[in-house]
Amino acid sequence: MMTATAALADVPDSDPREGLAAGLHDAEQAASNIALLSAQQKTSPFTTNSDLAFTGDYAIAGNYYGFQIYNISDPAAPTLDGTFVCPGGQGDVSVFGDLLFMSVESGPGRLDCGTVSVPATDPQTFRGVRVFDISDITSPVQVAAVQTCRGSHTHTVVEDPDDAENVYVYVSGTAGVRTTTTALEGCVNPTNANTEAAYLDANGNPIDTARFQVEVIKVPLADPASAAVVNEARLFVAESGSPAGLWPGGSHGEGLQSTSATDACHDITAYPEIGLAAGACEGNGILIDISDPVNPVRLDAVTDPRFAYWHSATFNNDGTKVVFTDEWGGGSSPRCRAEDPKNWGANAIFDIVDGKLQFASYYKMPAIQTAQENCVAHNGSLIPVPGRDIMVQAWYQGGLSVFDFTDSANPVEIAYFDRGPNDATRLVTGGYWSTYWYNGNVFGNEIGRGFDSLALQPSAQLSANEIAAAGEYTVDLFNAQAQPRYEHAPSFSVVRSYVDQAERAGTLTGTALTDVRGHLDKAEMLAAKGNNQSVVDHLANAARKSGLAAESDLAQAIAALTGTFS
Repeated sequence: MMTATAALADVPDSDPREGLAAGLHDAEQAASNIALLSAQQKTSPFTTNSDLAFTGDYAIAGNYYGFQIYNISDPAAPTLDGTFVCPGGQGDVSVFGDLLFMSVESGPGRLDCGTVSVPATDPQTFRGVRVFDISDITSPVQVAAVQTCRGSHTHTVVEDPDDAENVYVYVSGTAGVRTTTTALEGCVNPTNANTEAAYLDANGNPIDTARFQVEVIKVPLADPASAAVVNEARLFVAESGSPAGLWPGGSHGEGLQSTSATDACHDITAYPEIGLAAGACEGNGILIDISDPVNPVRLDAVTDPRFAYWHSATFNNDGTKVVFTDEWGGGSSPRCRAEDPKNWGANAIFDIVDGKLQFASYYKMPAIQTAQENCVAHNGSLIPVPGRDIMVQAWYQGGLSVFDFTDSANPVEIAYFDRGPNDATRLVTGGYWSTYWYNGNVFGNEIGRGFDSLALQPSAQLSANEIAAAGEYTVDLFNAQAQPRYEHAPSFSVVRSYVDQAERAGTLTGTALTDVRGHLDKAEMLAAKGNNQSVVDHLANAARKSGLAAESDLAQAIAALTGTFS
């Protein structure tokens, strides 16, 4: 349990987000250090927007009715280039190469993507992960549909750095285990009890059950149609051997939360380049060794007396921290009111120390929201600013919040965007499901309204150089639950980002600051003329004038840039 003092974001006396006028597409807006570029309304028959994935110039917007394909080559004017009707639950999506994966957990999930529910015994009934060929992205073709015991609420695409022939999918199913009327081989659930004893036989040996597992699907890239479950990872096993070994569910005591039982992960975020994953597993946060993706192994597990439902996880780029979210109220309740605790329905930031999770602080979007706005921590991603840990995060009708957690004990909000409620008199579920950074911009899937694109704006907390450097890092695809390590190529924007950070920290001031910037300006001007030796000279002078140690971020960035002209 957490014993450290919670470090919460400061709440201003008056926040422009409070008291915004309601409306579906004409709600009042408030923004700080970020600008809304475009708001694309949903099209019929699509209902509730969900998660996002990105590939090339496209954003794939999940929806309870299928998915929509937006061309975002011009972030200020996205276009809807395609739609695909295929209902079956929230429809979370991920991409890998020419493949798209989609979660299916509930009706009318059907193998043929039909829109009319069929009985559970019908051969068309489908619960699991769909695999589509998107080599022609506007004409997806389903090539596989892998049935799983509890369906797929969410999933995670996992690469193996040592295996270029396959990709793996971790399945997080939170529905009930299939009954005998919807039989799938191996789907066994002898009891619904949450006690360890209920899952041990008379000799103390584990009883097989489809609860308390994470299914691992292997997808051969040369033959995705043969995708199949290759492991049922028991990530929640107790020392006694019981699969029901982690948090059993229930209250942490007077004045604290009642936390869900751990029998599945809601979200697993994989970071293959460091061989780790973080699981937000209902009643626990867990750290997982994925060095062998087929056989993930739990390294550590924590619980929190102020968490109701461990929902999602995000590593920092160094892999030394994890931000876990708590979806208190399931996402459909107003949990950001004045009376709601600031450390409930929030993020918990953990440091990773010697393979263990150590609590550092909480962060919650700081503005007070109304009883007409569902609001709680939800999906977000890192923004690749050199030298800093910054995340953009969705808070449903709390809008989006950009916060810095470089100091994990003292997270600070640095930007936000929010709208008024969907309705002025009643709670109509809406707001951002996901807000992610992708190749220079923030994109958000708004549950009830549509698809948004936004751009960060320079401020005292985030400079134009830092925003430019973040935009220089680009990827071919992005799934928030499959984190890549970002590495910036040497550039003047990266160097100037570290100069701005040194000024902000007070380690570079006065004449030295002026001289460093002057030499960088001259170096860049000379670089445009091809005068490389003079560029090197001015960069050397910038490093010398900074007075900072050779191991400082700024000195290393200058050395890296110098190498490109030497």
